[in-house]
Amino acid sequence: MARKDADPAKTPKPAAATPAKTTSESVTEAVGQKIERALDPLASAIKRAALKRADKTSRALDATSQAPKPAKGALPVSPLVVPFPAMAPVAGVRLATGRAGFYKHERDDLLVMSFDPGTTAAGVFTRHKVGSAPVDWCQKQLAATKGTEVRALVVNAGCANSFTGRPGADAVRRVASAVAKRFDCRQRDVMVASTGVIGVLLDDAKITQRLPEVEQKRTPDGWAGAAQAIMTTDTFPKGAVAEAEIDGTRVRIAGICKGSGMIAPDMATMLAFVVTDAAIAAPALQSLVNLYVRTTFNCVTVDGDRSTNDTLMLFATGQSGAPKISRAGDKRLADFRDKLEGVLMDLAQQLVRDGEGATKFVKITVAGAENPISARKIARTVAESPLVKTAFAGEDANWGRIVMAVGRADEPVNREALSVRFGEHWAAQDGLISPTYDEAKMSAYMKRQELEVFIDVGVGKASATMWTCDLTKQYVAINGDYRS
Repeated sequence: MARKDADPAKTPKPAAATPAKTTSESVTEAVGQKIERALDPLASAIKRAALKRADKTSRALDATSQAPKPAKGALPVSPLVVPFPAMAPVAGVRLATGRAGFYKHERDDLLVMSFDPGTTAAGVFTRHKVGSAPVDWCQKQLAATKGTEVRALVVNAGCANSFTGRPGADAVRRVASAVAKRFDCRQRDVMVASTGVIGVLLDDAKITQRLPEVEQKRTPDGWAGAAQAIMTTDTFPKGAVAEAEIDGTRVRIAGICKGSGMIAPDMATMLAFVVTDAAIAAPALQSLVNLYVRTTFNCVTVDGDRSTNDTLMLFATGQSGAPKISRAGDKRLADFRDKLEGVLMDLAQQLVRDGEGATKFVKITVAGAENPISARKIARTVAESPLVKTAFAGEDANWGRIVMAVGRADEPVNREALSVRFGEHWAAQDGLISPTYDEAKMSAYMKRQELEVFIDVGVGKASATMWTCDLTKQYVAINGDYRS
């Protein structure tokens, strides 16, 4: 889709502002802005570049590159599918997959990654109040080691091991212990992730009995199989790759992720694992993850629901020969930061493209907001509205539903200046139907697979962008039969 960032200057200026916020609302907003500034030492650079890079792919596509074929009985591939990229080995990591048997049908559902000594790691995890045993384990071990040494990652699909109490925690510990013995490292050096049905206890024996076989199969170029093994209701494997330069040395970044339903901002519901051969200290790595998750994974939504198992982990093996970087703001990391955000954005957008039952990929931009937090909240409200999403599914440019969602976000809006545009076609301007509205052109535009909606709320200069998909009958069918 040819994307053009919206130009707020084309939209009429507001005639009047909405009433002032209450003291409580102002305090809450101020606190939120302070937190955001504190967490974002590179915020100025991000705001200048994020939207410009947002739709660029970091993928070096190879038409001959093929991921493994979907398992028998798998869902039809999304019409929004993108090819799996050609992913060269990343020095310092080896991958292998196997079948642990968490699914009735025959498919790989186990992934093991091993890392060279000295690999640093960082992670961002779900803020869901229930959480899961694997998430608890990773957070605890990263806190203990400060991310200074990670030697392995074990991922299973088909069982989330969430809401399983102490037995679930014990199962994770046994998996980590078994892997540690095989790779001659400490339990705390092993990360664990799970995805699948919530409330089912992980049968760790299914994993541990496969470890000897999987260990022997490890290879530096197993990315395609790895992406396939962690899928649940995904219809295509997701990967992204980029090369960057650090102080004159080329480094690689490669990542995979899974996710299709139960996807929403606030860490975005998914599993994502990204590896680089750059040498980056764990604190700097953590700063980069914290920074870029907000402009990528937290800017996509499929259905507004969050999972108990969200995990994004970034590993740096240090095997490229590039100098070790200790600060996220180091000037030598400029190109790496740009490429890392590109890889994360690519993966995040693939989640939306594979949204359960999705037929439309939609970019929603809100401009003219009072502040970035307000803009993001409005964009999210529109992106998650069932009425808006079903209108996309029906190829109906129902701008009234857009306006409805904007208003219920409970953020400052100037009704007399509110404007809505679908692609290049204005639906509403100055709080009224656009004088240039053309139903035939609008209907033709809505038949596209990739859509853009631009909204100007007319009270300020802040903007935000989110990506979403439509809501179809297939989403109901998939989730109605999920455990059957």
